[in-house]
Amino acid sequence: MKPRPTVISLFSGALGLDLGLEEAGFELRVAVECNRFAVDTIKVNRPQLPIIEKRIEETTTTEILEKANLRAGEATVVTAGPSCQAFSTAGRRGSIGDPRGRLFREFLRVVREARPRFFVMENVRGVLSAAIRHRPLNKRGPGFPQLRAKEELGSAFLLILKELDQLGYGVMFDLLNAADYGVPQTRERLLFIGSRDGEVLAMPKPTHNKAAANNLSVWVTLREGLRGLRDTHPEHTGFTKKEQKYLKLIPPGRNWRSLPKRMQASAIGAAYKSWGGRCGFLRRLSWSKPCPSLTTAPDGRATTLCHPNKLRPLSVKQYARLQQFPDSWHFAGGPPQQYRQIGNAVPVRLGEAVGRSLRKAMNQTKKRTYTKRKANTKNKVVCANSELLARICKRPKTILNPIRMRRIKSKKAVLKWLNRPKRFRTEILGYSEQMKLPAKRVTS
Repeated sequence: MKPRPTVISLFSGALGLDLGLEEAGFELRVAVECNRFAVDTIKVNRPQLPIIEKRIEETTTTEILEKANLRAGEATVVTAGPSCQAFSTAGRRGSIGDPRGRLFREFLRVVREARPRFFVMENVRGVLSAAIRHRPLNKRGPGFPQLRAKEELGSAFLLILKELDQLGYGVMFDLLNAADYGVPQTRERLLFIGSRDGEVLAMPKPTHNKAAANNLSVWVTLREGLRGLRDTHPEHTGFTKKEQKYLKLIPPGRNWRSLPKRMQASAIGAAYKSWGGRCGFLRRLSWSKPCPSLTTAPDGRATTLCHPNKLRPLSVKQYARLQQFPDSWHFAGGPPQQYRQIGNAVPVRLGEAVGRSLRKAMNQTKKRTYTKRKANTKNKVVCANSELLARICKRPKTILNPIRMRRIKSKKAVLKWLNRPKRFRTEILGYSEQMKLPAKRVTS
């Protein structure tokens, strides 16, 4: 019997991505995880799986390879979802300055030393716009020092691309929506796939879309995603009486903006005088649409995910089903810890789609010969989506508060503050401004 391709899992969590790879025919050899609740989850569901219960910073690549019973160069793929809170728009966005934001370098260390045939790294959309050093909005604009390069939007992302480029792997990245792969959730994740040996990489091909066009199925709704789930004694956290008072008035698929104008300010407090979508406040789900991206706290003030017709968050089992874990999968800890594990996971079907894309790249190398990329080859890091690349290249260097919230309101002063030599983000990607971009997303 032919041996299955092998997986080394870092930042394993509850194993969502790895379960998907298993569905695509991979064999998980070792998990590296330091969160005690996630470790207990792995142990109860996969008691035979070797686990390294330490922080990645304290774990050597030699130790990982020994636990996996592999040598350097033998692993098929190393997977990782380094802690994303430092980049998430729901957090304080400490970015690379936050110790959690530097964990991707530990992932790169393991890849550099283990030399797997492929690597897969995923993270939140917020990585695309994160700055290396975050400057609060109330300290930007006229009256404050000009932004430094490290404070510009996207500077952390460019640093990540630069360090990926130095690995010597061919790397492709894209922003994928889990709903496009049959997940009942509009969850966007930034995906990087790397190849050591020059295989032709491609992002997984979507199977669904919002409008059921191009012979694709329509997105899976919340009702369809939860169909058949037995949850007679649902475990969940709760909302405060004040939150319940307002949620009673909000119809499915809507949020605080559906409340009468006179109630909105008291409903969301100080956030009412802020700006932006604030779509996560007092949000009630709809049976007829996919769920929004699952957060790690469905009872959070700005991350509310209220049941469509009950005054409570989705249950833990419903959460797990929407991430497509097996219904029998047990999560350790109380509901808050369970929600966190599930909310941090990659949907299983998205992981499976990635695995099938890797298998296709592996099979192609048997039929064709590819020249290995040299360390100094340009364009080792490639964006698979021309629309995403265009957005990255055109992104403004910063965002300012609305005029009403600025210390100095003069438009002329703002333009003067923003004026500085333009730095092209295309440089780090290996593209020139004149280069014709690919016409569409690259898929398998």
